[in-house]
Amino acid sequence: MGFPENVLAQGERVERSIHPHWLTVAGPVLFGLVLAAGAGLAVVATPDDSRGDLLQWVLVAVAVLIAVPAVVVPFLRWRTTHYVVTSHRVMVRRGILRKSGKDITLSKITDVSFEQSLVDRIINSGSLRIESAGDSPDEQLRNIPHSNHVQQLINRLIDEDDTRRRLVAQGRAAHGRPGYETAEEDDADGRMPLGSDGRRRDRPELAEE
Repeated sequence: MGFPENVLAQGERVERSIHPHWLTVAGPVLFGLVLAAGAGLAVVATPDDSRGDLLQWVLVAVAVLIAVPAVVVPFLRWRTTHYVVTSHRVMVRRGILRKSGKDITLSKITDVSFEQSLVDRIINSGSLRIESAGDSPDEQLRNIPHSNHVQQLINRLIDEDDTRRRLVAQGRAAHGRPGYETAEEDDADGRMPLGSDGRRRDRPELAEE
């Protein structure tokens, strides 16, 4: 399931939508399969009478009670942990019942680093550490698939975002025509823009009056 597009700003695009590496839930899923198989064998081995039926229900209930914290919760935690890299920010969403989220604007990111253990290198995974300006703590993204590629992607987007902001600032400066007042100020007091000497001139028609 992709990240909902309605949370994006105008012109913002999703570059990468990531869940933690699937191997983080491989153990719980494997344990769930073993648990189901064991419960099935135990049910088959019980006698087919009223006492056996009661024992079967007890075995199934025990298997479910074990499976919920050991299998279902880890799977839901993996499924609801979402890392999204967009052209404007890095978004983090976590939580099954109680949700938490954090948005890190690209312009505030000061450093992005990744770490890989030997196991991480084998499965092509790793952890990302995002440092940002301000008082907010650094964000640690664990078990990221292709963490080195994601790091390079974020760094590239930071450079593109910085370039875009510079171009926008230059465009505003060019349209502002330094040395001249805006049209609103010109209309408000009925005088001409500032001259090259820095002094404002009256409109010719007003001067004649």
